Amino acid sequence: MARYRGPVEKLERRLGVSLALKGERRLAGKSAVEKRPYAPGQHGQRKAKISEYGLQLREKQKAKFMYGVSEKQFRRLFAEAARREGNTGALLISLLEQRLDNVVYRMGFASTRRFARQLVTHGHILVNGKRVDIPSYRVRAGEKIEIIEKSKENPQIVRAIELTNQTGMVAWVDVEKDKKYGIFTRIPEREEVIIPVEERYIVELYSK
Repeated sequence: MARYRGPVEKLERRLGVSLALKGERRLAGKSAVEKRPYAPGQHGQRKAKISEYGLQLREKQKAKFMYGVSEKQFRRLFAEAARREGNTGALLISLLEQRLDNVVYRMGFASTRRFARQLVTHGHILVNGKRVDIPSYRVRAGEKIEIIEKSKENPQIVRAIELTNQTGMVAWVDVEKDKKYGIFTRIPEREEVIIPVEERYIVELYSK
């Protein structure tokens, strides 16, 4: 299954939760999921009972769409998490958090992960001084993430950084806002990552 490229607010309404797919619009309380908190379509306001499988699938879809990964990438990450020692669900979230596009988003250089992925693929991001254009690149603790010099005054990047004054910054990155760079200081603990996903259902889904 290819990466989802359709209307993201319709997707959020279908899943019944904000996945941070919209930036400033979401922060202003104008997102569709807040205005119309029910599924899209003619029968969207009907209360439908969800099966155990449906619940498991919904949690997987939340994580997949939130981090912007394809089905193939998601399965590969889950397989790697399952091979490691420890809590598989927590390890899966850690691997997703280490993606370069997500780290760019977490550092506040982009208001959405989708825009962060665009910055990476278009060559606007340096990792330890070298250009990296692969969104799935796994960032390691201590690595420096920087906006290239000619893009540091990009209005969208500047605005995204301004918005971090409202949203705050996660504890596992250290960002120099004026100089447009940051350090991925450590891999976050699961309880630090605040996302509307219950990964235990994902583990149950793939463990069948």
